[in-house]
Amino acid sequence: MKNNVYLYILVMAAVTYLIRVLPLTLIRKEIKNITIRSFLYYVPYVTLAVMTFPAILSATGSIWSGLISFAVAVLLAYYGASLFKVSVGACLTVFILELIM
Repeated sequence: MKNNVYLYILVMAAVTYLIRVLPLTLIRKEIKNITIRSFLYYVPYVTLAVMTFPAILSATGSIWSGLISFAVAVLLAYYGASLFKVSVGACLTVFILELIM
């Protein structure tokens, strides 16, 4: 079986197109179910978290420094620090932990 790159690209484009177009063509009315609406509301946030969290762990020299810096960032954000302070706190935590480890 010969690897045909153009066939792969065509299949990937068709699947991506169908995923985006089918909901628009099949669902024409407004969604009134509260459970489905709340589920669809949180889909972008969950998708972003699922893509970001593995990158946080693998971006550093060890998983532990990434995990500890993630915990520090969550704590800073929980206590109301700005986005800049959270990112600087996480970066400093990784820097210090990588110097120690």
